[in-house]
Amino acid sequence: MKKALFCVAASSLLLGCATGGGSIAQGPRYDVLIRGGTVYDGSGNQPFVADVAIEKDRIVAIAPSIAGSARSEVDARGHAVTPGFINMLSWATESLIVHGEAMSDLRQGVTLEVFGEGWSMGPLNPEMKQLSQARQGDIKFPITWTTLSEYLSFLEQRGISPNVASFIGATTVRIHELGERDVDPTPAQLARMRALVRQAMEEGALGVGSSLIYAPASYAETPELVALTEEAGRCGGMYISHMRSEGDRLLEAIDELIEISRQSGAPAEIYHLKMAGKKNWGKLDEVIARVEAARARGQRITVDMYNYTAGATGLNGSMPPWVQDGGFEAWAERLKDPVIRARVVQEMRTPQQKWENLLLLAGGAENTLLIGFKNEALKPLTGKTLAEVAKLRGKSPEETAIDLVIEDGSRVDVAYFLMSEDNVRRQVGLPWMSFGSDAEASAPEGVFLKSSTHPRAYGNVARLLGHYVRDQKAATLPDAIRRLTSFPAANLGLRDRGALKPGHFADVVIFDPATIKDHATFERPQQFATGVRDVFVNGVQVLKDSEHTGAKPGRFVRGPGWTGWPDGGACRLKG
Repeated sequence: MKKALFCVAASSLLLGCATGGGSIAQGPRYDVLIRGGTVYDGSGNQPFVADVAIEKDRIVAIAPSIAGSARSEVDARGHAVTPGFINMLSWATESLIVHGEAMSDLRQGVTLEVFGEGWSMGPLNPEMKQLSQARQGDIKFPITWTTLSEYLSFLEQRGISPNVASFIGATTVRIHELGERDVDPTPAQLARMRALVRQAMEEGALGVGSSLIYAPASYAETPELVALTEEAGRCGGMYISHMRSEGDRLLEAIDELIEISRQSGAPAEIYHLKMAGKKNWGKLDEVIARVEAARARGQRITVDMYNYTAGATGLNGSMPPWVQDGGFEAWAERLKDPVIRARVVQEMRTPQQKWENLLLLAGGAENTLLIGFKNEALKPLTGKTLAEVAKLRGKSPEETAIDLVIEDGSRVDVAYFLMSEDNVRRQVGLPWMSFGSDAEASAPEGVFLKSSTHPRAYGNVARLLGHYVRDQKAATLPDAIRRLTSFPAANLGLRDRGALKPGHFADVVIFDPATIKDHATFERPQQFATGVRDVFVNGVQVLKDSEHTGAKPGRFVRGPGWTGWPDGGACRLKG
């Protein structure tokens, strides 16, 4: 068995090896040697020039000069060498089934896709499987799994380039036991919901994710969420949430998240922090104060974001939760009733704080961009605003939105322009901020050309490192890389990932800080970012000279509670 000598970085200085010098003499033959790159190890410390040696799926040495040879040597001079980037909010759940290469993210250096914003791909009961297949859009696939871990293992076995991990969705657990109705769980039902969370945590889930502006997630009350999060917390997991409000009741929603964390004993993270709606743009100081006060009390409250001024979701975000009670089919049927329709139109036009009306928060239909339809007959409307389509049809925006939902047989994918550029720039530099695209990982080909998307799918990380870090100086490069790598890895409780250090998995990115750039726009979102040259996942090169190698070494990355860990995992350790 080969014996590797390990060197590690401390601050900006490199410690010597066993001989006390700055190089490894008579080194072994490695699988990969990355030569002469500027190493940003994920710690946030200053970079240093070094070689990186990889053996099988692990980093085995980092030193100024590593002697010996390798099956593959990569010249990284003039480039940054970093840990693989973590996409804290990925919707590649379906896109990876048909496009395992994940090129829109891979071209930005993403090596781990994290799923589970409220909905997760398991656990599923027979009715959920049937409904999920009936509701599929452009991407169609058989559902052959039942649990969340079975789905993640299915991806690994199918062959994918990035690693994958997931939270269990609070919405999914609720639907599993209660259906899609606005009801509260009985004690017996809540006990079964808790058991589902516990099972998922033991099988490798990261924690519990919620998305509380959407029905049926919005029907869950705080005690229900605390109960589910307690199970995750016992297994070393966290609570992560698209909060009940990102607009008029933003501060109250943050208070709820902090309270769920306090009562459950689990850390918590805010999904895609934003101040939605112009009248709420001035709340950032209060948001920062709340998060930092909780952190000062000893609670681990963290945040993530995407780097754009528009969000993307569906027209369901513009209609009241009561009309969506029971699921999409019940919602669409109600919208056909003239009396209910009139009531919905009136509520869509009326400012209130009972539910999150994204149409009003965006400032109206002219700031609502239609980006995805299921019905072939409606696809020509892609790229138009809701205001433009309403004018074409001679109806109000609210009536048009209702018609589109009925005609499309879906919520209709839209982008809402909600945020301030000044706030986005300021958020990028917050020390407890990580990053997630909130999008699929695709390519401008095949089934993905049937619909549009948000530019964050192709540019979120590149926009951070190019536009905001290099050009706007909104954060330093070492710290931005820390918050793309070791920071989220630690928050998620991942083992041996998120840093360039001997013993860690060899998820490695080589990119040019001077040229990395996003090219995706709202008009032309399906354009690859540039500047990332090479990417390794688990020691295997998946991107070479910005082209895919054909390799699919991605794995199911398990969370801290997994009972397969040598120590039995946090679930067993904590009882």
